[in-house]
Amino acid sequence: MTDLFEGLLRSYDERRRAELVAAYMAVEHAAEPVPEVRFAALREPALRRTVEEMLALSGRTLVRHEQTRWTSGYRDDIAAELAKDPECVPPVRERAVLTLVLIHSVAIPRAAGLLSDDTWLSPHPTPLDELRRRTQLPVGELDAALRRLRLAGLVSQVKAGADDAGGFVPGPQFHRLTGAARRRLQEELILAAGPDSPLAAAIRARRRGREREQGENA
Repeated sequence: MTDLFEGLLRSYDERRRAELVAAYMAVEHAAEPVPEVRFAALREPALRRTVEEMLALSGRTLVRHEQTRWTSGYRDDIAAELAKDPECVPPVRERAVLTLVLIHSVAIPRAAGLLSDDTWLSPHPTPLDELRRRTQLPVGELDAALRRLRLAGLVSQVKAGADDAGGFVPGPQFHRLTGAARRRLQEELILAAGPDSPLAAAIRARRRGREREQGENA
């Protein structure tokens, strides 16, 4: 792996090289954002820029959480290209189930003032019974979709309390969304949950305006 980064690491001594590789591996492979206090290459701005350059070689970027924690995700331009590839897009059943989890675990609690506008992780699980009521999928297909979403890190199954059956919440992959990706997802969820709402109309109008601007600048 270090051969890939040789051009970026050449100027560093052995200790710094090890710190940079350790930080890269942590942000790429840890399920949760890692605290910068554990990694010198995340604490020091100059080294952190090198980690960013290492990630950029594969279309990735650093994503900050809670000021002092870090993970990685695809750059917005790379994510847009991947979204055009059918092989990179979950099947429609899984997307529908994931949308239900986002609506009930994030959108509804956020509307009630229980979540901040910028988070896509939630302590409010969507019960399995709720998913069964809200979807027309047979039970077996719903369970299979949830299993695949769990394996992909897109949902997690949790218990809300000792006497609570719990349910499903957005999974650790949502840590990896950039700020722009989180905002786009919020818009998509508004369009899915309230397509006739004034906010949805404003989103569509704003998008049409951007498309016109892009057409004029093309």
